[in-house]
Amino acid sequence: MLGDITLSGIIIIIGVLLVSMSVHEAMHAFVGLKLGDDTAAEQGRVSLNPLKHIDPLMTVVLPAITLILFHAPILAAKPVPFNPERVKYGEYGAALIAAAGPLANLLLAVIAVIITRLVGVDVLNSSGLGASIAYTFITLNIALFVFNLIPIPPLDGSRVLYAFAPEPVQRIMMQLEPFGLFIIFALILTPAIQLGAIISNLNLAILKFLL
Repeated sequence: MLGDITLSGIIIIIGVLLVSMSVHEAMHAFVGLKLGDDTAAEQGRVSLNPLKHIDPLMTVVLPAITLILFHAPILAAKPVPFNPERVKYGEYGAALIAAAGPLANLLLAVIAVIITRLVGVDVLNSSGLGASIAYTFITLNIALFVFNLIPIPPLDGSRVLYAFAPEPVQRIMMQLEPFGLFIIFALILTPAIQLGAIISNLNLAILKFLL
């Protein structure tokens, strides 16, 4: 997704991921609070401080490995807790909380595109530091939007699907959740399924639309 990765590129990626991840997780917590559940707020998760959201394994080790293997970071932050009994609208409220994170990433990408156009930066054809940061910011936030909406537990898309799925499907999703990330990696690495290619094509399509 990000092509050849240099040391400066890695630094930019880490910085962008920390910002984007923090906004993503804070929006989960913020929407939960607005829907009547202060569980995440009481743990300080309505915050843009990355330290509130970092999980050592999933936020640090996992993206380092996937950067090497796939030239694209795959990561997960510390899960934002919520109490379904406190959330308004039941499963639909839980779906709103889940969707808030990916939609925040899409909004960040849109805002970044607008800013680059206002200041006259061509992120596709410029080679300067500013253009590189802007391109990485836009690309990674699109990637976070697309990846997190995959409807496989524990990704956000699964919670959205769960709210509208019939009960038998919900039971299957609950059983799959402990193995979700392994399933996602297996699907990405299985040539016949081409999930990685599908994700890349969706990322590219959204990037082309925005730019």
